[in-house]
Amino acid sequence: MIRNIINFYREGFAQMTIGKTLWAVIIVKLAVIFIVLRLFFMPDVLSEKAADGDKASYVSMQITERAAGDK
Repeated sequence: MIRNIINFYREGFAQMTIGKTLWAVIIVKLAVIFIVLRLFFMPDVLSEKAADGDKASYVSMQITERAAGDK
């Protein structure tokens, strides 16, 4: 059954003409969107706030401070 599904998609993509171009455009657009989202909306806060090579202690300190603040 799995081989039939794989063969179905393989044959379908092999017979495409315009579809290959459309898939290429879709993949490029998704890559650009994710790169832009990553750059602008997901900054690397840990590398900015933690001292050089001291990320583990920074995370530990943040967790304990937040846990102590909740009580």
